[in-house]
Amino acid sequence: MNWMIAIILVVLFIILAIMVKLYFRINSQIAAMNVQVNTQLKDSMQLLRDAHSNTSEVVTNVHTKLGELAKSSEMILDVGKNISSLGELLRAPKFRGQMGEEMLENLLSQVLPRKHFKMQHRFKNNEIVDAVIILGNSYVSIDAKFPLENFKKILDASDEAEKKQHRKNFIRDVKRRIDEIALKYILPDEKTYDFALMYIPAENVYYETIIKESNIISYSTSKKVIPVSPNTLYAYLEVICLGLRGMQIEKSAKEVIANLSRLRLDIDKFKENFDLVGTHLTNAKTKYEEAQTRLGQFSDKLISSSQIES
Repeated sequence: MNWMIAIILVVLFIILAIMVKLYFRINSQIAAMNVQVNTQLKDSMQLLRDAHSNTSEVVTNVHTKLGELAKSSEMILDVGKNISSLGELLRAPKFRGQMGEEMLENLLSQVLPRKHFKMQHRFKNNEIVDAVIILGNSYVSIDAKFPLENFKKILDASDEAEKKQHRKNFIRDVKRRIDEIALKYILPDEKTYDFALMYIPAENVYYETIIKESNIISYSTSKKVIPVSPNTLYAYLEVICLGLRGMQIEKSAKEVIANLSRLRLDIDKFKENFDLVGTHLTNAKTKYEEAQTRLGQFSDKLISSSQIES
């Protein structure tokens, strides 16, 4: 009888040793899984933080560009109010200063940003035009060397015959100047537009040249040279400013679209990372439930063994 008890005790001792070994092995596996889950969670949280940071940056850029776009829209509306009619355009302030280049530069600087015009621009053929208006990558040439000598003689003439002769000479001088401008300053190969402006420095001269001499305007049109007075150039420049603001709005709109495209890519990346985190969490949950089941089974075996021993 004693030997049977001894055998039972030995068997129970072996079972207990096996269960203790199994217990430590399970604990070790659970600890390893905890480390793995923690590592995966840490990596996943870092991915989420990175994605959130990138998304926040893109959203900030989009808001900034939208703000610039709104500001540009307000500016273009303000300009639209100021040029609501042709009459308002032509009521430009009277510009003072010396005639020719100095007066032209004064007018340009009062209307256009400095980066959109340049004085004394040299072409590759070494011809120097008095000014250019810079529109994107192209130029509008402006010549200010208008012939005034014979015009002054018209004003000083003592009789009609003398005045008529001086007017004829004046028209000849103007046409020659138109020819020179067309030849020297309309250079599409050097990024000029296919027209140029001939700046006439005084309103009375412009009136005598354009209004009274219709053949001059038809001649200048055929040569793609546009005569402008201080007032009419002011009107052209206001319209150019409007166009420049429109170009800026277009640029801002393109930047907004580009940022929105980036935002979509970042959102897709964020979704990918979010799904990856979900997968990690699902795997961790599955492993946890498996370990919990095995731990429960081990606990039941320990309880059963204790009951047998007692």
